[in-house]
Amino acid sequence: MKRLAREVALAALIASSTGIATAEEAAPKVPAGLPAVAWPKDNQPTADKISLGMQLYFEPRLSKDNTVSCASCHDPAKGFSNGERFATGVGGAKGGRSAPSVINSAYYAQQFWDGRAATLEDQALGPIQNPIEMALSLEDAVAKLNKIDGYKSQFKKVFGTDVNKDGIAKAIAAYERTVLSGNAPYDKFKAGEPHALSKKAAEGMKLFFGKARCSACHTGPSFSDNGYHNLGIGMTAKESDVGREAISKLAGDRGAFKTPTLREIAKTAPYMHDGSLKTLEEVVEHYNKGGIANEWLDEELVPLNLTADEKDAVVTFMKEGLSSADYPAHKAPKLP
Repeated sequence: MKRLAREVALAALIASSTGIATAEEAAPKVPAGLPAVAWPKDNQPTADKISLGMQLYFEPRLSKDNTVSCASCHDPAKGFSNGERFATGVGGAKGGRSAPSVINSAYYAQQFWDGRAATLEDQALGPIQNPIEMALSLEDAVAKLNKIDGYKSQFKKVFGTDVNKDGIAKAIAAYERTVLSGNAPYDKFKAGEPHALSKKAAEGMKLFFGKARCSACHTGPSFSDNGYHNLGIGMTAKESDVGREAISKLAGDRGAFKTPTLREIAKTAPYMHDGSLKTLEEVVEHYNKGGIANEWLDEELVPLNLTADEKDAVVTFMKEGLSSADYPAHKAPKLP
């Protein structure tokens, strides 16, 4: 009974600070408008595992110089991205891609802009080892955490082992599956609340699913088709990023990148895989012009001939209609 009481207290603490767990239901309730999260059979949620994963997500000691955590580039205060064009790692190192938002990543078929990770568990270990991100070998990461009593005891409780890379991956992935956004004005409108959207946002919604053709790729509950598309972004560079082609080895995937969710899109500027578009207005204009011509341009991209008012309405729908009052504004937990 004492053990159950402790678990109830811990779960209640997590629920009160993050809204991501209860004692009766370790997996968080899915917001309205979203489907159930598919949890892997070998990584089922528990309150303790999610709590551990949240700590590791905010843990800078998983980087070489103890300055960079997952949250450094995927900050809840910045839409679980970083508000900059490129991700910045140890020593100020920068890559050539923006930091994709973690929001609703539980629904992606693959992870990263190019889909090189099959699961969130696979994705979780990538940045730790990346020399321009956290720049720490997994062996060193495990050794570091095994010297911290708080992590050793939690790993024993959650996994029955010392700290190991498999547990690190599973815990972080478990936490990331709780970073969900739904129950937005759009969802309320679809559920029968006619005034959930402003007049302009409602007009933008009709355009989004119609003349503006946004839903050709931004489809489904999370507004992503889980596909990869060439929008022409970066294709005029002397050495363009080949995107999905590097993974699939298919020439048709050159310059193609994963369709991101549009949930909370107002919080995640700048936009596109290279962060080259600063505002949603610029994004809509890019599509209005039909993208940037190149041999591999996606067939869905054609000039849209939207008026200024129509473009403004589409932006309004994305900003107002897909931003939730229940945004998961998680705060950094106390670390061991």
